Amino acid sequence: MSPGAEQGLPQCRECLALGLAWTRLLTCMTCGWVACSDDSPGTHAREHYRETDHPVVTALASETTWRWCYVHERTV
Repeated sequence: MSPGAEQGLPQCRECLALGLAWTRLLTCMTCGWVACSDDSPGTHAREHYRETDHPVVTALASETTWRWCYVHERTV
């Protein structure tokens, strides 16, 4: 089981459904959806972008200001 699954912490729902573990979680800056990063087996944050055109994500860790834009394939 992936980190936080039993404690009610943020998690990648798609990874949980598929039995995958994630490397780190990202949050969609448009709608707040939480999904796994590109360095995780599922790459569900990128999949969310492809489905919704929500282009910018941030790391779930609150102490970071890092942002990634899928449109431009770079940090913003």
